[in-house]
Amino acid sequence: MSTDKAPTSALLNFAADFAAGGISGAVAKTATAPIERVKLIIQTQDANPLIKNGTVPRYTGIGNCFTRVYQEQGLKAFWRGNLTNVIRYFPTQAFNFAFKDTIKALFPRYNPKKEFLWFFLCNMASGGLAGAGSLCIVYPLDYARTRLASDVGGKQKSFNGLADCLIKTAKGPSGILGLYNGFGVSVAGIIPYRGVYFGLYDSLSGINPFRSDKGIIGLSSKFAIAQFTAITAGYASYPFDTIRRRLQMQSEKPKDQWLYKGTVDCFFKIIKEEGTGALFKGSSANALRTVGSALVLVLYGEIKSFFGFEGGVGSE
Repeated sequence: MSTDKAPTSALLNFAADFAAGGISGAVAKTATAPIERVKLIIQTQDANPLIKNGTVPRYTGIGNCFTRVYQEQGLKAFWRGNLTNVIRYFPTQAFNFAFKDTIKALFPRYNPKKEFLWFFLCNMASGGLAGAGSLCIVYPLDYARTRLASDVGGKQKSFNGLADCLIKTAKGPSGILGLYNGFGVSVAGIIPYRGVYFGLYDSLSGINPFRSDKGIIGLSSKFAIAQFTAITAGYASYPFDTIRRRLQMQSEKPKDQWLYKGTVDCFFKIIKEEGTGALFKGSSANALRTVGSALVLVLYGEIKSFFGFEGGVGSE
């Protein structure tokens, strides 16, 4: 009888991870959508044909981008691509958390106070593997989110929505593979990002003296750890993210019109033509955006605690 209960319990915990991760991610992404859109526009503008040929003037910074998006496209434009982002983010974040706790259970358990290094490395490994696994499933949605959010100028749009973006790209010269342009560098980048994101948060949460506090001190300490984690993870993987976004911007075009031949070519061209700092374009907006990532980590744990489930982020 206990044998039957074990799989049921594991299934319920997996479902709780999936739901808590997805809900927290959707709420946080919607709240920070304007910042995320500005970050994507600045990050990809040097690979945007309308900006490259001078049809749309360059964006000179975060403030300039916010102002022009509002003037040229209206307030709703800050949430352009957000529905796709939520659709993408729900399974992404849900699979990240669900896989992380499932994969984490396969590793030996270490005491964070006595064996902190091994505790941290196991958390980092489980987080990285979870991120890479979930990316394989949802990458076409990530591609569509980038393309929809990076549309610039007035009412003219490259794509009219999620379905139009996926269909047009899949019908392009690269076929279905066009939806996975930049996938290799994404996998390379997701491992340090998710590894730091989950590993650092779990590790710091394990030694947080206020983690059992149910009041404002406990919640504030969790948010501070989550914010530090999100910013650190964002900067650790940002160059990978920039390269992947640039490669995604050319997916539906014939290869003879591509700006970059691949990951390595993109990396060296950015450094040669724009300087090393270009790999971090939009990183300031990304730092602001990490408030959403911090909210995800905190909300995830609180949602699971509310429904009486254990094994969430920050639990031992």
